[in-house]
Amino acid sequence: MNSAPMEGKDTGAKADGPCGCDCTTARERLYLFLDQEIDTASCAEIQQHIEDCSSCLTEYDVERIVKSLVHRSCSERAPETLVQKVQFAIRTVEVRTER
Repeated sequence: MNSAPMEGKDTGAKADGPCGCDCTTARERLYLFLDQEIDTASCAEIQQHIEDCSSCLTEYDVERIVKSLVHRSCSERAPETLVQKVQFAIRTVEVRTER
């Protein structure tokens, strides 16, 4: 494994992966990596770690699949009759709350 990018940083975590790498830090930053919410250098570090560590690669794959399924499920539009029923129920609750 090429762990040079992770070595220069004081993460407070010890090497804990089967490859002798810092899996704790990589896993803590996995969601930021998946959501592309980290800087380019950190992204490169995590990408390299995932490529080198089969344990973290497996976790990455699972999280990526779950994220994809959630995204796909959330893109469906509810039937219009259900939307109307929910909106009516919300308005009814609001009227009761205001009294």
